Amino acid sequence: MERYVKIKQAYRRVGMLASSYDGMMTNSTWLGHLALRLFWGFTETDYRRYIQQAFAGIPAGFDGRLLEVPVGTGALSLPVYRDLPRADITCLDFSAEMLAKARERAQAMELPQLRFLAGDVGNLPFREGSFDLVLSINGFHAFPDKPAAFWETHRVLKKDGIFTGCVYIRGQHAVTDLFVRTFCSHQGYFTPPFDTLASLQERLQRLYRDVRVCHIGSFACFTCRK
Repeated sequence: MERYVKIKQAYRRVGMLASSYDGMMTNSTWLGHLALRLFWGFTETDYRRYIQQAFAGIPAGFDGRLLEVPVGTGALSLPVYRDLPRADITCLDFSAEMLAKARERAQAMELPQLRFLAGDVGNLPFREGSFDLVLSINGFHAFPDKPAAFWETHRVLKKDGIFTGCVYIRGQHAVTDLFVRTFCSHQGYFTPPFDTLASLQERLQRLYRDVRVCHIGSFACFTCRK
């Protein structure tokens, strides 16, 4: 329970400072450039590859039911949804502040196919097989109950559904691992334990029949078929 409180407090702060957070996530400010290079070890080329691979699992013209968890402020995913006008998209997050920012962004971008819902990935309020695709961008390193999160995202997927996204993995970049231990985890933005590239692959292979994982720096991008 303490972990949940700490996470909620952490992402309340992020929601209140959304412009700075979005600048780093989108690599669109000088502070964002600096943070991505210094703490995450990303060059400009790395960042472009990371964004491309993070969303590579969404088929072109996708028109099914999609669940994104967590949506955060929507800075990365909502621009992608402009190209999916026929999709039925549910955006879920634990943080009311993050959801509010994402909802504001969706309204400004005129994305009527999106609905927003507060909830816990470890106990999703959906029936088994509800979605054709589940997307998780930078979420699993924050979730306090990772086994429950992996199981729930698998449960709500239809047979042959796609699970895709990206996550921090340890053991790829010493400076990033130090930053995660001393700042991200301490402040409640991330929650250990964290997968390595190998342990993430093994975990996904136990749940899915087709698993593809690549890594850019300290992030793994994955696309799995149920």
